[in-house]
Amino acid sequence: MSTGMKNLVRTLDSVDFLKMDRRTFMKAVGLMGASAFLGTYKADIVKALELAETKLVWLHGSECTGCSESLLNAGNPDILQALQKLNVNLVFHETICAQQGIWNDGKLVNTPELNSELLLEETYKEGNYFLVVEGSIPNGPNGSGRYLVIGNKTFKETLGEAAKNAIAVIAVGACACWGGITSADSDVAKDTDYRGVAFAKTDKNKGMLQELGIDKPVINIPGCPAHPDWILLTLGAVILGKIKLDDIPKVVDEFGRPKVFYPPDHTVHENCPRRGYYDRGEFDVEVGGEKCLWKLGCKAPYSHADCGIRRWNGSVSMCTQAGGPCIACVEPGWPDIARPLYVEREDVGIAGTNIDTIAKGAVVGAAVVAGVHAVRRMKGE
Repeated sequence: MSTGMKNLVRTLDSVDFLKMDRRTFMKAVGLMGASAFLGTYKADIVKALELAETKLVWLHGSECTGCSESLLNAGNPDILQALQKLNVNLVFHETICAQQGIWNDGKLVNTPELNSELLLEETYKEGNYFLVVEGSIPNGPNGSGRYLVIGNKTFKETLGEAAKNAIAVIAVGACACWGGITSADSDVAKDTDYRGVAFAKTDKNKGMLQELGIDKPVINIPGCPAHPDWILLTLGAVILGKIKLDDIPKVVDEFGRPKVFYPPDHTVHENCPRRGYYDRGEFDVEVGGEKCLWKLGCKAPYSHADCGIRRWNGSVSMCTQAGGPCIACVEPGWPDIARPLYVEREDVGIAGTNIDTIAKGAVVGAAVVAGVHAVRRMKGE
């Protein structure tokens, strides 16, 4: 070992590894070589990994906070267990964080503990965090983003600042994924111009990150709301490195949804607890019955999610089981692609429905499934 290296090792030997900043760490690893560094600091590295903390920043755009409520209703693990097991520091979440305010006793508070704006700015500067976005992002009017202003800053600006230094972005809920209900066709939709993080409805070229010129890995967890398992398991997989950033394109579909939860070759219809009624041609025509909900506008044959297997509320129920027709809330472009929500669409033909314009490759499989069953039902099989 050279004299310079010995001096470096001697110097570093007196340094508390856990207090070593990232720059010094990388410099030390580079100069000493990974093997020498690992040999010198093996015990400390193990301790550091045990204490390693993943930062999570959770922002709310235009939304109802339903996805956060869904997350808070998680059962096994619940959110506290998940955060502890994953050693996550939930740095910022407007609903869960302790009460903060810019003003205290009439004076401006300038500590990050009491001023969420300062807290976020410091977190952005430090970087190395995962960003979760719940809710859509208004681009209107005229690209200003002024339809959602928090702390005299547009949410569009806040998203840009947060996304620039994030490791990756997880869009939670239909609003953050595609624009959701806020982007539904209306007389004001063009002016408000609500968008998702990486998509605007089904258009991947009009997501807000593209609008801001930011290139970051994005995983979409759609749903209205998203299932807590989908959120926690995806976060867990990313945080634990089970999904590496370079591998994200391999584990998601063309709309950025994890295929394990939103399988392209599987629909909600296939494992619906009312499926047997469909196969026998027994349908409810009024709400409150126990038969198949197809004639009440159920979109389960077009919806790619594992709701029928995973189920909700502690795995005991799901929308169709509780009597609510599936509204395809996990599909890109929702809700417009599923409207009218409670009207049977078989009368206009599966290929002619609006929903067929989305996820064409995936919907072909669903259409085939639905078509096969429709034929069987007409034959009385």
